[in-house]
Amino acid sequence: MNTGPLSLPECPVEVTLSLIGDRWKVLILRDLMDGTKRFGALKKSIGGISQKVLTANLRAMEQDGLLQRTVYAEVPPRVEYSLTDLGRSLSPVLDAMRDWGEAYRTRRQAEKETS
Repeated sequence: MNTGPLSLPECPVEVTLSLIGDRWKVLILRDLMDGTKRFGALKKSIGGISQKVLTANLRAMEQDGLLQRTVYAEVPPRVEYSLTDLGRSLSPVLDAMRDWGEAYRTRRQAEKETS
């Protein structure tokens, strides 16, 4: 997604969703929070994502300033992805999502056990 200052929504929640509202982007962020990864490692870790979709999401996230792509002049070429400071600033958002997901899962399991 190419988001320039003039094309951003007025609502801050909508801005955030426009950048990371895709399930794949959140999983990419999750994996890169641990550090730099190569394409193959991301694809394996995420699972269920096609090469085409992963490539498109990585390109969009790079364009949005959330991650950086580093290409090394080697044969075969080595490409690594890492979060920018802006991308790392999403850590509290992902932490909140993880905490909420854990609480939800615990609550639903408890409800099942009492039914």
